[in-house]
Amino acid sequence: MTAPASDATQLTLEQAADAIRSRRISAEELVRACLTRIDRLEPTLHAFITVTADDALAAARASDRAAASGTARPLEGVPVAVKDLFDTRGVPTTAGSPILRERVPREDAAVVEKLRDAGAVIVGKTNLHEWAFGVTSQNATFGGARNPWDARRIPGGSSGGSAIALSVGACAGALGSDTGGSIRIPSALCGVVGLKPTYGRVSLRGAIPLSWTLDHAGPMARSVRDVALLYRAIAGYDPRDPVSADRAIEDPLDGIESGARGMRIGLPRAHFFSGVDPGVARLVEDAAAAIERAGAVLHETAFPAVDEILDVQRTIISADAAAYHAAHLAESADEIAPDVLARLRYGETLSAARYALARRRRDEIHAEVVELFDTCDVLLTPATAIAAPLADEADATGLPAEPGATPAAVRTAARLTAFTSPFNLTGLPAASVPCGLTAEDLPVGLQLVAAPWREATLLRAARAYERVSGWDARRPSLAAA
Repeated sequence: MTAPASDATQLTLEQAADAIRSRRISAEELVRACLTRIDRLEPTLHAFITVTADDALAAARASDRAAASGTARPLEGVPVAVKDLFDTRGVPTTAGSPILRERVPREDAAVVEKLRDAGAVIVGKTNLHEWAFGVTSQNATFGGARNPWDARRIPGGSSGGSAIALSVGACAGALGSDTGGSIRIPSALCGVVGLKPTYGRVSLRGAIPLSWTLDHAGPMARSVRDVALLYRAIAGYDPRDPVSADRAIEDPLDGIESGARGMRIGLPRAHFFSGVDPGVARLVEDAAAAIERAGAVLHETAFPAVDEILDVQRTIISADAAAYHAAHLAESADEIAPDVLARLRYGETLSAARYALARRRRDEIHAEVVELFDTCDVLLTPATAIAAPLADEADATGLPAEPGATPAAVRTAARLTAFTSPFNLTGLPAASVPCGLTAEDLPVGLQLVAAPWREATLLRAARAYERVSGWDARRPSLAAA
């Protein structure tokens, strides 16, 4: 019935669920193995803010009883980690801020509730960039998160803790949020898979907002099929979320193994392939060639509004964030990290007219981008222009005039979001899939993007690449610790 714990932590989510359901491994054993991994690596990596060991073990024992009685649910007993931006009943939810250190919600966020309903076991709340407003996950209050491939480097953000935990086998699946790339950036830098679904596809009820206009919740895992399983569990209409969309959902596993043959893949080179580090560019070009050999039809395509899209995105996210944090800025500004405070103060300077124009331009750009899918099924780009930078090179806001920021740091922050944030602005489903290692053994992410509500198509393309690449099997050396 059991498997060695060292092997158990490397099971995919799908393998773990099957093994628990068939009683080849116990949920309690698997959860204990993950908790042991957390205890061993946490002093180095700072992936977690809160570890819920007692609750997780109790839930695991309940899952074992369900498996024994033949009533196991789809994710029964599978250990998952939740970004500390999503409310968890009876467990602190801080958004990475000292201001909320003592905040304990009475209800689960919608996505957490759905994971529990599917049988998942929550092992802890993961570290993030404070208020999810940054891409480094260097959190002064809860510890600077470190990349498991090279602990001198950042894991990306803001869902950095979730990506770390997955990469080292501390969980089989995780939740992240994405407002400018916060699922896809850490997935790319840590060598895991992350999906940002269409805006409105996954409920944001119970998630502490960064930008009401641009926020997305989504799954992260070590394989595309695992992401599809998590997505299937959390997607759907929520009448209690004002931005939730009542749209039909295709089963993401139907056709996921159909391959890439006949898929039309667009390469928007003008913006998304410019300024990319040579090592990253080579791996992404190799990935494009691999998916073409698998039967996809590649063609170059123009991407609209490339000269203004990032400014429109920055205006909206900054203004929304400043509005949400108005009370914090008035009463507790001295408790906010300097880089996050600079972003929020920038948002305060934006006029209502500028914000209104940005919202209008967003709608226009969305319509222009959607037209691209008349001639392609999926867009293919790098997820980021660079692999994981050293922590001391990546601690800046990315805003045009941040006091004291070095040009190199500002440039690094901008390069991490340049290819992801356009798809928050347009709300399109987008995923990052591992596509290789640089000469320094750092992961690189391939970004794939589909038309609104076409997550099944996106995941099919991602799985087609994953099958021919084999990169999903690579793990950092710490994962074997």
